[in-house]
Amino acid sequence: MTTTASTTASTTTEPATTEPVTGPLADARALGLAHYAARGVLEHVLARHGITFQQQVALRAALGADTPQTPDDLVSQVQGSLKADAAAIRATLDELLARQLLVADGAHVRPTDAGRELTAAVGAETAPVSARVWGGIPAADLAAAGRVLALVTERANAELAALSA
Repeated sequence: MTTTASTTASTTTEPATTEPVTGPLADARALGLAHYAARGVLEHVLARHGITFQQQVALRAALGADTPQTPDDLVSQVQGSLKADAAAIRATLDELLARQLLVADGAHVRPTDAGRELTAAVGAETAPVSARVWGGIPAADLAAAGRVLALVTERANAELAALSA
């Protein structure tokens, strides 16, 4: 079954302005649909390289670190991003080590040249798609969406923390 975003436009007037706001309103469903559409594109590319979404997130976390990361550091970082089970993330790190995309370096793990090359290849393949998806969206709209998404993330993380307490 295919689900599509609502095309119903709504018009409201925000209290701080007299300009009407038109278009579909952002909500959890719209956010989810956008996420899964973009993730679907990424996973299509990742599959061609034999890597999973969670592996890619963990590898990018290792690549983006300013300092060497312990496995616990990476598990914590990936868990913070994906809200995934720590044991599953540890298994993902083991898979990356087995594929020699990460290598143990004492108490730390670091990306290998193969891990860097894979990440660069995925980035090169997804860049034109990203340009088509994001291109032409006014900077002001991107800034507004960024602010809303940051606030939603903050609030959802706080709710998750309260549920986990």
